[in-house]
Amino acid sequence: MNSAIKQLPVKTFADLWLNAEQTKPVLLDVREPWEIEFASIDGSLNIPMNQVPERLNELPKDSHLVVMCHHGGRSQSVAQFLAHNGFVQLSNLVGGIHAWSTEIDSNIATY
Repeated sequence: MNSAIKQLPVKTFADLWLNAEQTKPVLLDVREPWEIEFASIDGSLNIPMNQVPERLNELPKDSHLVVMCHHGGRSQSVAQFLAHNGFVQLSNLVGGIHAWSTEIDSNIATY
C-alpha cells in the first residue's frame, strides 16, 4: 500500500464518524450499487469506483475524505487517484464495510 495515503482503522473512523461534537469526514463509498443496497453506512457518498474520474467535481477538496469499499483494496486505488488529482485530506478505511460490520455495527450484513 502507498504510504502517502493515511490508513484509517475502522475503530478510529467510528470515533470520528459517530462523534457529533466535531465535523464529520466525508465518507466516499466506491462500491457498486448492488453492494451498497446490500450493506451501507448511512450518510455516505456513493460513487462507484469507475465513475470517480468523471465525478471529481462532486467531491469536496476542503474536507477530510475517507474512501471505503468492501475490504480496502478498491478504496486504496481511488484514494491514490484522488491524491494525484489534488486531494490532500485523504484516508483509506482499513477493512472497508466488512470491518465496519464486524467491529462496529453487526446489524450491517457481511458478504
